Amino acid sequence: MKSHFLFTNQQRNGIFLLLAVIVIFQCVYWFVPNIFTSTTKNIPGNVSEIETFRKEVDSLRLVEIENRKPKIYPFNPNYITDYKGYTLGMTNEEIDRLHKFRETNQWVNSAKQFQQVTKVSDSFLSTISPYFKFPEWVTNPKPKSQGYSNSYSNSTEEKTFDQKIDLNSASTTQLRKVYGVGEKLSERIIAYRDKFNGGFAADIELSEIWGLSLEVIERIQNDFTVKNPRAIKKFNLNTATRDELVTIQYIDYEIAHHIIEERALRDGFDSLEDLTKVEDFPIKKFEIIKLYLHL
Repeated sequence: MKSHFLFTNQQRNGIFLLLAVIVIFQCVYWFVPNIFTSTTKNIPGNVSEIETFRKEVDSLRLVEIENRKPKIYPFNPNYITDYKGYTLGMTNEEIDRLHKFRETNQWVNSAKQFQQVTKVSDSFLSTISPYFKFPEWVTNPKPKSQGYSNSYSNSTEEKTFDQKIDLNSASTTQLRKVYGVGEKLSERIIAYRDKFNGGFAADIELSEIWGLSLEVIERIQNDFTVKNPRAIKKFNLNTATRDELVTIQYIDYEIAHHIIEERALRDGFDSLEDLTKVEDFPIKKFEIIKLYLHL
């Protein structure tokens, strides 16, 4: 038995090392859980602070998202473009219905009529209809009074060129005698005229004035016309450069590039109407663009 308890120095060191390792593991086993427990006790306070901080971050994020949303300003629903309709939340079918209605030269004059044409839902209409802004002659129509001597006749008889008043010298008072032209519209007509040195170049430029419907424009043209048009620099469509074309209203560099491409393919345009076949050409503004071109 004695031989079992006799160890060399090296063996004794090994036994002591083994005992030390066992004691260390025992200490870790007993004390480390107590550390975790004490740390866990402090967590609720930290969780509360973290939750408060998270709520602040979420609220700031919501504010930023709200600020990034496109703001809606008053607009005339008759001029809703594809992009405008998309940002408002209209479907492609609803936008197409509106465009087809407008192509027939008809106008939407109320929120109810807008819904009848586009077939939008009641909830959507209630959201956007407060932003609808119709021309003054629609929202505040002037009663037709018979025998009113200060207004121009509404007769369908067409006046001669000499009988009409020059649009480039007409006053706001004269313009307001036309049914449908109020104070604001008459001021817009004069303001547009004053933007150019020489005034209007042609009657078609009346269509550029916001708020003037086709019906009102026709009434204006019954009594007014451009007798002394402003001078316009015209470009030959078959020789004009890209830099010359982009000086024309509604023609940018991309459209100018398409015009030159189409001109090369056709070996020259035969008529100004051929422009309507150019890719991305603004067909609705053709009559305005035509003022600056010739063949």
